[in-house]
Amino acid sequence: MENLASIIARHTSGNGVVETAIPGMAVIRQTQPTDRIPVLHQPAVCIIAQGAKVIMLGEETYRYDAASHLVVSVDLPLTGQVTEASPERPYLCLRIDLEPALLTELMTQRPPPPGEEGSRGVHLSRTTPELADAATRMVQLLDNPEHAAVLAPLIRREIHYWLLTGDQAGVVREIGAPDSRLSHVSRAITWIRDNYHLPFRMDTLAREAGMSPSALHQHFKAVTAMSPLQYQKQIRLQEARRLMLSEACDAQGAGFQVGYDSPSQFSREYARLFGTPPARDAARLRAEGMLAAVV
Repeated sequence: MENLASIIARHTSGNGVVETAIPGMAVIRQTQPTDRIPVLHQPAVCIIAQGAKVIMLGEETYRYDAASHLVVSVDLPLTGQVTEASPERPYLCLRIDLEPALLTELMTQRPPPPGEEGSRGVHLSRTTPELADAATRMVQLLDNPEHAAVLAPLIRREIHYWLLTGDQAGVVREIGAPDSRLSHVSRAITWIRDNYHLPFRMDTLAREAGMSPSALHQHFKAVTAMSPLQYQKQIRLQEARRLMLSEACDAQGAGFQVGYDSPSQFSREYARLFGTPPARDAARLRAEGMLAAVV
């Protein structure tokens, strides 16, 4: 059977993320190492077929390659950097979105063994032969689109099953448990994402999450490695970057739209996250043709 790397290589050209015709599945190709690129990563499993990448969550660093995979359990502001890639051996990766409802259904049919809940919203695991085989068959459906509508949901289910039975089960189990600590934190994250431009009080956010303010602060930081206010700042700055790149908004206008009253504070915090002031950063990304990589 053709391996995962060769199939992804046939279905990608140039650099960037390709959202495939199979819902919730994307393939990524990069022919050279990249700078650090902040992104808002949604719950997904990322399986590298070739090359290597480093993910940063706050001050923490996670490196993975073709022997391992990354599970992200909640919407997280991460910084990613491809570290091993070349035109001859490009970085190749498969991303499959995780479905809480599917995980919940599988957990009712085969309750996972008892174990500790995951702490961080990211987890690295060894890629087992079973998971690699299912991922390969999933990508092979791009060569047989007439079968994808029937077979893709079955293979997606299998991939979710292998994640529930692997060493990342503690993290994945929380995604599918409606009253887990992660589900409460996820409600707070959803509220912040929907209202990132507004100030908030911790007690208001705690009510949305269904937790006490002290418990929410503790668990939020355990999952995301940052406080709710730090999380909101990351969301604001990434949205401002998107506005400048995809909607041609100027720096001052982008800052105001995402909730900053002070242009100098916006510029200072933007430069701290992205390395350069907002207008200069947007101009550089447009010149380097990196728009598709950051929006």
